Amino acid sequence: MRVLFWGTPAFATPPLRALLGEGFEVVAVVTQPDRPVGRHHHTMRSSPVKEIALKEGVPVLQPEELRGAEFMAQLRAFQPDLSVVVAYGHILPSDVIALPARGTLNIHASLLPKLRGAAPIETAILEGHARAGVSIMRMVRRLDAGPVLLQLETDIPDDETGGELTLRLSELGATALIEALALLEMGKAVERDQDEADASYARKIERESARIDWSCDATTVMRAVRAYDPRPGAYSSLDGKDVKFFGARVAEDAISASGGEVISVADDGMVVACGTGAVRLQQVQPSGQKRMAVGEWLRGRGVSPGRRFQ
Repeated sequence: MRVLFWGTPAFATPPLRALLGEGFEVVAVVTQPDRPVGRHHHTMRSSPVKEIALKEGVPVLQPEELRGAEFMAQLRAFQPDLSVVVAYGHILPSDVIALPARGTLNIHASLLPKLRGAAPIETAILEGHARAGVSIMRMVRRLDAGPVLLQLETDIPDDETGGELTLRLSELGATALIEALALLEMGKAVERDQDEADASYARKIERESARIDWSCDATTVMRAVRAYDPRPGAYSSLDGKDVKFFGARVAEDAISASGGEVISVADDGMVVACGTGAVRLQQVQPSGQKRMAVGEWLRGRGVSPGRRFQ
């Protein structure tokens, strides 16, 4: 099977490696253009998917736009049987979706129809879901609404971060993809329409989304810190400067303070009051500094009991 692969971030690399390792003919990779990084934007960075493709000798396309006769001619020249899309970064036009003889499949990191959209992993943690998973879906023009070929599920541990769950789901997605393609090749794939009545959405994460609302209860704050670890990092302000938080647990300390107030600080963490209860935070990243243990921040006089995050 000749596969045209679309993907950009690290999440997409296990499925690409799996396709190559299982002997599928990956005829080309389409990924986002190189982007400038660093303070002065003098260095260009390739996507993780591009780096794998170059090492494996797979042709790479990096279009700024997915339209035009020239681009469509490039795609047709590869004669793909199937396209596989994994976190490419843009919605594909209808003619691109329909181009391969066997259509286009997408790996989505949720148990569809739940959590369609841009941030299903973070939202699963934020909403306190007990289970997460991946769906192999036939791509249609509507967002994450196509029929599902295969789903695999996994538990979400109480202390798992967004980054850790992302890593596990990327590997699970690779497994699910190979299983789904095997079913397709054997003619045994069953495509199940999604129940629109059960659909929910995971909106794109904006920077302000990660600002902690200390009026919320401790469990909600703890989930936010977990969900946004390592990126973008749940944060709050102290003396007008942002501080990111990591390693949150619901604290057992008795609390009689307003939300955001620092109750105690020690080498093993910092207890901060919430609207109800409190959280114990193990790591911080003050603005312009590295991620560090709370104890290190304490020794640098970065925080003390009685101060309040906004």
